[in-house]
Amino acid sequence: MTAIALTIAGSDSGGGAGVQADLKTFSALGVYGASVITALTAQNTLGVTGIHDVPPAFVTEQADAVFSDLAINALKIGMLSKPEIIDAVAAAIDQHKPKATVLDPVMVAESGDPLINDAAVAHLAETLFSRVTLITPNLHEAARLLQTEVAADNDAMEAQAEALLDLGANAVLLKGGHSDAVEACDVLGIRGEPLRWYCAPFIDTKNTHGTGCSLSSAIAAQLAKGDELPDAVHAAKLWLSAAIGAADDLDIGQGAGPVHHFHALWNT
Repeated sequence: MTAIALTIAGSDSGGGAGVQADLKTFSALGVYGASVITALTAQNTLGVTGIHDVPPAFVTEQADAVFSDLAINALKIGMLSKPEIIDAVAAAIDQHKPKATVLDPVMVAESGDPLINDAAVAHLAETLFSRVTLITPNLHEAARLLQTEVAADNDAMEAQAEALLDLGANAVLLKGGHSDAVEACDVLGIRGEPLRWYCAPFIDTKNTHGTGCSLSSAIAAQLAKGDELPDAVHAAKLWLSAAIGAADDLDIGQGAGPVHHFHALWNT
């Protein structure tokens, strides 16, 4: 059967992040992609100039349409800017019971523009963490969720990963990638199991727009194809590292350009 993944996320009009990045990632990894739009953003490589939230009832209608027809193997969740939209997505999970769900707690765009209001941050953790297979915060998102300082070293990352599990997550991939690091390292915590580290050489490029969306979507794609979670994270990390490494082969926009989702398919 055809592996199918669904993204529930916001739209990036510039095409580098959000639903657009998710669908590109699914396609690059051989998975059919479907989508539920939670918000429209006026966005390009330079920043976000506007956000228009989709009414929660229409988020529900989109989800019902997709789940009623398509055999969804994995779900990826991205930008959920309001508590009412979070509730609509939680209800969809409870009703349709996807086999695997990856939640990327998107809070800030690559440009630094906020994508979620303060009221939604705590509600996200309270409502969705226990309902999903994996959450994939970066260092700044983890600090905001835990109301603490940004982790500065591996020991702090491990402590915050454990704290996020204590907050209700079933599994957490805490994403590192310091600009002064030799390696970009992420730590995976699965409830009841030892922590696992995934490292790749740090790539010095400004073209990293959509990395978080793309990594979480790649994990969802691998889960849709039947991988166990640690293997899915490993494969997704390798793919994203190659996509970042090829990002400078593209010439997209004047700011932080996207990663090269189709690096293995295009002759650039």
